[in-house]
Amino acid sequence: MGPIHPKAMPVLLTKPEEWATWLKAPTAEALKLQRPLPDEERKEVARGERKDGI
Repeated sequence: MGPIHPKAMPVLLTKPEEWATWLKAPTAEALKLQRPLPDEERKEVARGERKDGI
């Protein structure tokens, strides 16, 4: 996210009801979904240098 904006926080919607909140709720309520994902919900899928040249 840093290259897009130095203070950007991704919004990871992990439950169906969060989609409705993000799309339809007042801004203040929707922005509460902008939070770090809990450690137990994260999964490492790669490590080391990229091999695709990007």
